[in-house]
Amino acid sequence: MDTRYERQLKRGVLEIVVLKLLSQGRAYGYQLLQRLDQESGGLFRIKEGTLYPILYRLEDDGLVVSEWSIPEDKSVAKKYYRCTPKGEEALVELLELWRKFDRVANHFLQGEDGET
Repeated sequence: MDTRYERQLKRGVLEIVVLKLLSQGRAYGYQLLQRLDQESGGLFRIKEGTLYPILYRLEDDGLVVSEWSIPEDKSVAKKYYRCTPKGEEALVELLELWRKFDRVANHFLQGEDGET
């Protein structure tokens, strides 16, 4: 199977998934990469070069904000991202759009008896 189809499908949903994860609590990039990989069974195993542009777009749109941690002892400062109230509102709308998209796509992709 051509992986370009998989990439296209991921590209369409990753921003929503990342926003959803950040609505559950603040996280830094590596934490997001781990959760995406582990909780998707590897389907959303992505590289930093894919994640950070998503985070920057969400931040530019005012849906997330970032803040640096204050290092203690020998720890390193980390840039944490969290969802804004505007992001929470957008997430509600995006999830409704996703549900509609899922319903309509499944209508076309499944046979009359619900089988593919």
